[in-house]
Amino acid sequence: MSGGCCGPAAAPVEQSGPRVRTTPQPHGLAPELGDLPVVVIGAGPVGLAAAAHLAERGMEFVVLEAGEQVGASVAQWGHVRVFSPWKFDIDAAARRLLEAAGWTAPDPDWLPTGAELIDAYLAPLAERLGDRVRTGAKVTAISRLGHDRVRTDGREGVPFLVRLDGGEELRARAVIDASGTYRTPNVLGASGIPAHGEDTVFVDHALPDVLGADRERYAGKHTLVVGAGHSAATTLLALAQLEDTPITWAIRAGGAARTYGGGAADALPARGALGTRLRAHVESGRITLLTGFFTHTVTTDGRQVTVISRDPSGAEQTVTVDAIVSATGYRPDHSIASELRLDLDPILGSTRALAPLIDPNAHSCGTVPAHGADELAHPEPGYYAVGVKSYGRAPTFLMATGYEQVRSVVAALAGDWEAARDVRLELPETGVCSSNLAEAQEQRVGLATGISGGLLLAPLPLAGVSAAEGGGCCG
Repeated sequence: MSGGCCGPAAAPVEQSGPRVRTTPQPHGLAPELGDLPVVVIGAGPVGLAAAAHLAERGMEFVVLEAGEQVGASVAQWGHVRVFSPWKFDIDAAARRLLEAAGWTAPDPDWLPTGAELIDAYLAPLAERLGDRVRTGAKVTAISRLGHDRVRTDGREGVPFLVRLDGGEELRARAVIDASGTYRTPNVLGASGIPAHGEDTVFVDHALPDVLGADRERYAGKHTLVVGAGHSAATTLLALAQLEDTPITWAIRAGGAARTYGGGAADALPARGALGTRLRAHVESGRITLLTGFFTHTVTTDGRQVTVISRDPSGAEQTVTVDAIVSATGYRPDHSIASELRLDLDPILGSTRALAPLIDPNAHSCGTVPAHGADELAHPEPGYYAVGVKSYGRAPTFLMATGYEQVRSVVAALAGDWEAARDVRLELPETGVCSSNLAEAQEQRVGLATGISGGLLLAPLPLAGVSAAEGGGCCG
């Protein structure tokens, strides 16, 4: 990420006001809107990073968070450690803003839990940003004042209209949507639509606190985990620590090699050990693996749930369980922006320009090239979806990528197009990817789920990534 960790002290948050534009606005932002604030939707890591960059540039802003605390979605998986150490989890502008107030950064090589991410970073950052961060403020719609999606005449010269669930309306010069995808998980049904009867049973979504707050729900209960990603693996290994708790794991693929990872050959030894441990549970029979499982129908007798798979050939499999965890990923919800002019990729739901750069069929998170305002722009000037929401259904997102996105976007909104287009990333060559299983933490702590970790003995090689060059391999 450009800028580094220890730049000059941040401009005081209290400074505000429009900046004079010295370069043209290719995305069409009207100069007369400069007195209005930029509305940032979401007070997670990327949304607050956007606010820090806006504060540093002396631009008016307000952050609207639907939850009752900053990092509300992060708090839902607060018991789980992220896959990247603190050195990749702190935005550069946020760091400068915090350090100017005497904040001391955590150990750069430590893997924080979601709760630690909030307590040690997001909460102090929100406090530094002051009353311009509003919680309990859910955005229900975004439009242009007096303009629906069809009306063109004068569109670029009118402010955005942002409506909250209580009826309040705000006007904005620009909108940075960092609302994420955690509240819109994918369905259990294998074809992307709900399984028959899915809405009649309780389905827990990714990363329940199996060994903590949710223990009673799972201990001694036959649990079905659906999904082949890191969330499924984390849940499976936690369940395996509960005695007398049968576990079934269902995936669409014909085998679990992708989830197991590289084993002993993995560039991250601890990550390889995690995959090896999961494989060992399957091979020992502790976890029953069902491959070629395409969830089609869910029924219940009031006590247990029967899940029926029907593959594309029509062949069926059936499993009866007490509980279901759906770890099938997430999808973006663009409904609040339905009256804006969006250019969405028909496959991923990202912008069309971004889609080929993040396509999970071609990329892991370590090979996603640097990108910024140009790739995130829509036909609606001044509206940007950033962070994990910008990736649509692609699971290749890293926090560091989101931080570079908002640095570029804020520079563009300030009219600093040289900075906006100087996009670059510094990512671990081997990834620490959300789609992989990096479990690098000191053995005395391990994952907060209770899974004992391994010590990463070798330093992570770094791969610099700029707009003109590709990245390294994610494993």
